[in-house]
Amino acid sequence: MGRSTFEGPILSGDNRFGQQRDVGPVLLTQYAFLDFSKTTAGTAGYAGSSGVFVSSNNIPNNVGTIWTPQAGAYSASGPTVATAPTADAAGTIYRGAVFLLPQASYLYNVTLDFIANPVDAATLSPSTVACYVSNQFVTSSTGAVYASVASNTTTAIGRTTATYTATQYANCQSTLQDVQNIQPGTQPTWFSQVVVTLGMTGNSWNSPVSGKFGITLQYAQADTNIGNSSTYPYGNFD
Repeated sequence: MGRSTFEGPILSGDNRFGQQRDVGPVLLTQYAFLDFSKTTAGTAGYAGSSGVFVSSNNIPNNVGTIWTPQAGAYSASGPTVATAPTADAAGTIYRGAVFLLPQASYLYNVTLDFIANPVDAATLSPSTVACYVSNQFVTSSTGAVYASVASNTTTAIGRTTATYTATQYANCQSTLQDVQNIQPGTQPTWFSQVVVTLGMTGNSWNSPVSGKFGITLQYAQADTNIGNSSTYPYGNFD
């Protein structure tokens, strides 16, 4: 399967009828690669800048739009753009990526790949890098709706996976209805927004000029037509 773009889950299995069925949703991924040495929007690896996050679903990577979550409340004027991410300050730098998922997806996992430690113009690196996964830009784990990742950059080259509180785990079972389609009448009507924020801190640490991170979301689109005990009990309606 090279590419599939349609409104509905991708299912896999060899028996979708009868009382014994082995059909389930396919696990999907979205990925953003951030290379802090890349400063031109619209190029692979562009990592954003002070107050700018990226989206890898446009021409990779382009400036990402973070929308104000609407909590399922439809607006005739469409979604509104949220406040830009916090600008760089000495000792605290934010970078990140914004993703749009099918509404009510099951967010299975978030991984953060430390590929090369970030370094600023004075060859300083941050002492810690934290990762907050939410439906908007946040600067602490308390605002992380879905998950968080915390690690020390001096020891964490490699892959780190997210951790979850009970509430965050529950939220991951069905992502929120955040952003309506800016093209009325076009499917889908709603999107779930997932913003992954990298919070990098360190004494006298400033804007990075090098360093590489990979951000991966793994999710499955909800299957609302799989049936129940009284309606399409064998999953015929899929």
